[in-house]
Amino acid sequence: MSIFRSVLNAFSNDLAIDLGTANTLVYLKGRGVVLSEPSVVAISRRKGRKILAVGQEAKAMEEVAPPDIDVIRPMNDGVIADFEVTQAMIRHFIRKTGHRRLFKPRIIVAVPSGITQVEKKAVREAAEQAGAREVYLIEEPMAAAIGAGLPVTDPAANMIVDIGGGTTEVAIISLAGVVYAKSVRIGGNKMDEAIIQYIRKKYNLHIGRRTAETIKKEISAAYPSDQVETLEVKGRHAVNGLPMTAVIDSEEVRKAIREQLDAILNAVRDALEKISAELSADIVTRGIVLTGGGALLRRLDIMIREETHLPVIIADDPLKTVVLGCGKALDSIDILREITIA
Repeated sequence: MSIFRSVLNAFSNDLAIDLGTANTLVYLKGRGVVLSEPSVVAISRRKGRKILAVGQEAKAMEEVAPPDIDVIRPMNDGVIADFEVTQAMIRHFIRKTGHRRLFKPRIIVAVPSGITQVEKKAVREAAEQAGAREVYLIEEPMAAAIGAGLPVTDPAANMIVDIGGGTTEVAIISLAGVVYAKSVRIGGNKMDEAIIQYIRKKYNLHIGRRTAETIKKEISAAYPSDQVETLEVKGRHAVNGLPMTAVIDSEEVRKAIREQLDAILNAVRDALEKISAELSADIVTRGIVLTGGGALLRRLDIMIREETHLPVIIADDPLKTVVLGCGKALDSIDILREITIA
């Protein structure tokens, strides 16, 4: 039996998946990160919900597709909102990696720390239906800490703040376990929505999700700076319906997303207030590590540092940190068994 399992492992091309609200990343054992695409699917109503496109191709259709095509995001706040579509999306991404199909792979999936048992079951079943022979779940902050290279097995505190599209995970990790974790359903998507609402209210200008995301990436900042940047935004007038433009600046965007930034900061403060003095002492020395796409928001590290008076470090590759951590766990069965959740 052990020989058969060894052969099975050798040919199965095991996978690690960061199944995110905004993006899905796949790590293929022996090859590293082989896929990073939006968690978006385009479906035809006329053809009995036939899937037309997945990932980047589907995202390009968002807000420009005809009425008989639904462009949906099957993940909501880090968990499955549409089981069948998520299953099809996972299957598509697995096929796209070019893994060998002789044997079914083991799959490790990163999930939010606040996930319910029902949601865990949905993730497991989606991966199994997509072709996995075994499914392991790992909490996103643990995966992020491993991916960031933190010494998670040490008897000392490591603080991670993973800001994704749907959730922000704040966790304290020590001795390969999560000492404290809080998952708040605030992330990049909520910031995009706040920008849309602000511009509609102030300028009577309707903009789409992609435009809001561009604004966030190009001129937004979490903390004020001496240099104020501007951007010309195009959309549709809310009253007469005609195309129009407006010029917005980085300070306006910061005000627009202030509520989301405060929620992230409050989650960090809650974690710091609820841990022991010994763990607090470790964090004073080691600082806070930021991961996830939200870590790329300019001057976010400065905002958190100014509010907490602690060192704040942005991970080397924040977008890939979670899936890289899953991949490292996949490469070591001992680590995998120690950190996976039931």
